[in-house]
Amino acid sequence: MSNKVFKLKSEYKPEGDQPKAISELLNGLNKGFNKQTLLGATGTGKTFTMANVIEKWNKPTLIIAHNKTLAAQLAQEFREFFPDAAVHYFVSYYDYYQPEAYMPVSDTYIEKDAQINKEIDRLRHATTQALLTRKDVIIVASVSCIYGLGSPEDYEKVNLELEVGMKLERLGLMKKLIEVHFERTNADITPGTFRSIGLKVEVMPISETFVYQIEFESGGKRQDLKGAEGLALGSKISSIKKVDPVSSHVISKEQDIFLFPAKHFIISDDKQEKAIKEIKKELTLQLKKFKKEGKLLEAERIKRRTNYDLAMMREIGYCNGIENYSRHLSGKKRGEPPETLLSYFKKDFLTIIDESHVTLPQLSGMYAGDASRKNTLVEFGFRLPSAKDNRPLKYKEFEERTGQVIYVSATPSKVEKESSKQIVEQIIRPTGLIDPEVIVRPVSVKGKYGGQVQDFIIEAQNTVKKGFRVLATTLTKRMAEDLSLYLKDKGIKAEYLHSEIKTIERIQILTRFRKGEIDILVGVNLLREGLDLPEVALIGILDADKEGFLRSETSLIQTIGRAARNVEGKVILYADVMTGSLKNAISETNRRREIQIAFNKKHHITPKTIIKKIKDITEELENKHEKAVNVELSLDVELFKKVFAKDKSNKGKTESASIKNLMLSDDERNKLVYEKIIKIKEKEMNKAVKELDFETAAILRDEILVLKEKMGNK
Repeated sequence: MSNKVFKLKSEYKPEGDQPKAISELLNGLNKGFNKQTLLGATGTGKTFTMANVIEKWNKPTLIIAHNKTLAAQLAQEFREFFPDAAVHYFVSYYDYYQPEAYMPVSDTYIEKDAQINKEIDRLRHATTQALLTRKDVIIVASVSCIYGLGSPEDYEKVNLELEVGMKLERLGLMKKLIEVHFERTNADITPGTFRSIGLKVEVMPISETFVYQIEFESGGKRQDLKGAEGLALGSKISSIKKVDPVSSHVISKEQDIFLFPAKHFIISDDKQEKAIKEIKKELTLQLKKFKKEGKLLEAERIKRRTNYDLAMMREIGYCNGIENYSRHLSGKKRGEPPETLLSYFKKDFLTIIDESHVTLPQLSGMYAGDASRKNTLVEFGFRLPSAKDNRPLKYKEFEERTGQVIYVSATPSKVEKESSKQIVEQIIRPTGLIDPEVIVRPVSVKGKYGGQVQDFIIEAQNTVKKGFRVLATTLTKRMAEDLSLYLKDKGIKAEYLHSEIKTIERIQILTRFRKGEIDILVGVNLLREGLDLPEVALIGILDADKEGFLRSETSLIQTIGRAARNVEGKVILYADVMTGSLKNAISETNRRREIQIAFNKKHHITPKTIIKKIKDITEELENKHEKAVNVELSLDVELFKKVFAKDKSNKGKTESASIKNLMLSDDERNKLVYEKIIKIKEKEMNKAVKELDFETAAILRDEILVLKEKMGNK
């Protein structure tokens, strides 16, 4: 790429091991190295190193993280580094997902059940649209990127281009929008929907939160069914406005716009008809096979299920589990890999696999797990054999589609080490911070020693008094919950964090923890969050001598590293037995400490705690209801503050009232404003309930709760 498309913006410059790491990685890319590993100790600024490599390499980049939370954190960081680039977040859009399955032992069929997060679906569309229209693209994705997605050719082919002055009837536009899967609504407009009001059509693109207001001018003559002539309504686009859907404020006036389809899977009528014929042929072959094998129940089952699906596809163009027919619908051959997010990238792009020691096993294991489940469904007549082609990519297929790859990890596994052309070490931190001191203490109660929990509480309280935060890791979810409740009973602000807590809620808990609203965070495998918490000065690893995944050498080194962002970082390992994993983890930590201390001594560096803004991606994922509440409140508060502003003249007031007015402090005046608004809002809410307008009532109720909370903080 000759033109520079990425411009890194940061107040910092590469320091410590970063300049060397950036230079060596770029050198490897220029030499055509297919795979490289950045072995970066926790807190050495691996993300900043990656950002510098992206800027200098100057090519679209895919960054893969092993879970949604870590992907969200990385997306936020890269947006700060590249504010002018298209940095997008691509993860699974399911809040809840139960795949279709059959258990022959108990003869139990489990139907697919899923709950889609519309905000994340919107972000997925923003991702694919950016890849098709821009060069300065950085996509932060989870392993969802290797699962099936619609064809980029079909998706791009059917986008709508609209411009001012274009000859198009209002009804014609509405028909075109429906053809690309937009839904008509008469209620509030949401991404992927449109509504028609008079000569206007309002449409919210699937990837955005604003509305395009397309206005038509009347013109031309048309005949009705009785032959009478009249004026054609909306025969030409007269204006296109970008509008805020909550306040109706006009953001800008547009000359032309592009509208992409509201779904990734776009199937033309011709393709669908051809697919139905192919599905029928496959059904005939499968019925013959089952009858030959004497599987009459399976034959009847697949016949009924497939014929029902075909009838639904003919009638409404869709059926439950339509993705199981994706091979026929896309026209692909048997065994051919599906289209995925990788298909939307141009050929020459960079792939960075973050926390590769965790992410690579996920990428390589997805296909086998999916295939096992599908084989059972096919064998017992719940699905046709072609359902097996609705699958994630095999690891080899993934490698064929990614080109040059950089693995990033503090503890790379054997796979990365053996496949990489070079391993670049980044041990020295720009801040001069060294790996934390590691202390080993017993688990069991002995004499005056109260055991691991009591010792941890004493250490935690001392750390919190200094203004820092504390992490604790347990072996089970139950232990994490019990410990957090025990800490709360002791008057300590504690919270637990584990996989059952929803994605957005997890991010919010981490933000509250950083702000000091929570002092101690208890978890099972806190590594899954990819925690970047400079406020943490103490980590307690309970039952550290219980060998297993959570207490392996890799897990221990990673957990110890979470305290390396604070100058007072300390880790206590509670163990009665010194296991091999403990010995190796302590040895590697001490090796790094020696290198870091020697570097600091040589360059006269005094370590300093990392200072990082507290920001999270949940601001972007804020739902429409919350936005409505916040916008309405800000307008009301502003208006009432003007009404209650100090009146110097005190016209119309008695002497005592005038003195009282002038003596009011700003806080007292604000309290009066909130009290007045609450009274009005309560009346409006009760009125809305009587009129059965529950949506308005819900917004008013939440406004009142926010106002009362603000009053309590005054």
